[in-house]
Amino acid sequence: MLAGIKDKIRVIKDFPKEGILFRDITTALKDANIMKSMVDYIYEHYKDYDIDYVAGMESRGFIAGMPLAYKLNVGFIPIRKPHKLPAETYKEFYELEYGMDSIEMHKDAVEEGKNVLIIDDLLATGGTASAACKLIHQAKANVVGAAFWIELNGLGGREKLVNDIGCEVFSMLQY
Repeated sequence: MLAGIKDKIRVIKDFPKEGILFRDITTALKDANIMKSMVDYIYEHYKDYDIDYVAGMESRGFIAGMPLAYKLNVGFIPIRKPHKLPAETYKEFYELEYGMDSIEMHKDAVEEGKNVLIIDDLLATGGTASAACKLIHQAKANVVGAAFWIELNGLGGREKLVNDIGCEVFSMLQY
């Protein structure tokens, strides 16, 4: 199954900048059977966990998170770029290669003590995912894990989440 999924992910050289091999999931998502397999793969791992919400990071985390939340029969929490949410938010900053950025979550998105699964399409350096975990912690909720369709090894993302945040990491494909 994973080989079939991996074959459907397009690799684009030098995008968004020179030296990067971009893993494009859009070619996998347009195949209904592959898309179903991708959602099902993450679902099978987490179906017996005590999860109250799935939190997806903008924007491909929305694509991964909504069908997963539906299958798990739990709510969905959008974690967005700054100034995209209309109500009062928690904000968390994280480092980029050259500077800082931030993400936000509504303060009423999750109740204290609830269990949240973080999801995104890709784990690289772990900056965004780490910030998402910190947003959940600001709300005094629990992060049960962080799931990704793709993990890029050697960039420190897994180590950041596991060692710095204490978060379980689960990924479908590793490059």
